[in-house]
Amino acid sequence: MSPARAGVPRRILVVRNDKLGDLMLAWPALAMLRQGLPDCGIDVLANAYTEDMARLCPSINEVILDPGPAATRNAGPTLMNTIRSRRYDAAIVLYATTRIARVLWQARIPCRVAPATKVAQLFSNRRLRQRRSRSEKPEYAYNEDLAAYYLRSLGIEPTPAKAPLLRFDEADVAALDQSFRGEHGIAPGVPLVFLHPGSGGSARNLSAAQYAALARGLRSPGGHHLVISAGPGEEAHARSVASGLGNHPHTVYISSGGLQRFALHLACGALFVGGSTGPLHIAGALDLPTAAFYPRRRSATSLRWQTMNRPEHRLAFCPPPDADEEDMSRVDIDTAAGEISARFLA
Repeated sequence: MSPARAGVPRRILVVRNDKLGDLMLAWPALAMLRQGLPDCGIDVLANAYTEDMARLCPSINEVILDPGPAATRNAGPTLMNTIRSRRYDAAIVLYATTRIARVLWQARIPCRVAPATKVAQLFSNRRLRQRRSRSEKPEYAYNEDLAAYYLRSLGIEPTPAKAPLLRFDEADVAALDQSFRGEHGIAPGVPLVFLHPGSGGSARNLSAAQYAALARGLRSPGGHHLVISAGPGEEAHARSVASGLGNHPHTVYISSGGLQRFALHLACGALFVGGSTGPLHIAGALDLPTAAFYPRRRSATSLRWQTMNRPEHRLAFCPPPDADEEDMSRVDIDTAAGEISARFLA
């Protein structure tokens, strides 16, 4: 890292220490910061579960782990001392909590950028009014707004990031693809359709029966192979979906090698189908075509949690206007299967 020019930060800390999907949706803001500050050290405060994906982000130099609000009494002062020792010039808080805002203030970071929301804003000295509760734009756009606000304060005009934000070496993808197909008896060249029925719980999802019906309804001229993916604790749900597929070619893939390995598996796919959850946003970062299912609740809509792939690579489905906003049973599965097949499998 080369010395900073006058007025340009030497090291900054970006805070996104909540769920996997939230961290992934910070990648466009991180890419914007990297583009505008190529010589700056950009660290991220994340939690232990998302650490693997944070370390995979090309815009990040170091990952600082947040022990979380349930940690021991000494964890807060230890985190504060760790942050203070790194002498950050600025912190950009994409996800604001009073606990972390206080830590950044105690760590004496001179510039603390945060949304002008809740009590946490009292510990920041640069605030941007966002009103995220209105869900008027995608979450990643709110994150980009904070990065752009900071860059403009330095006299730097921000450049929006372009998909894909996550790339793997083609040789690594090809090697895993060949190995996976060999292990499960999948012919070379047959498109892999990843269907991820699990959910982190922050948004309502389709039932196992709905996912099975959707999978049975997908059509492709040359055929495709369904990969029913599952993370820790999701195996039973994945196998429930698989039990409803009959003779449709499929494989149940239980991720056990960490998030980076899971992401590399997704890079072998031709399509990702799932609910509003972290793996969906990994697929979006890869610019993989995605078909996603959302409730109509304002804080969980398809606009607010839109994926980061190109517009032509995404489809979104939700209950009809006359249904309860959380009633995923009203999603028209036959229509969704037809639209997905026509857009991505034709």
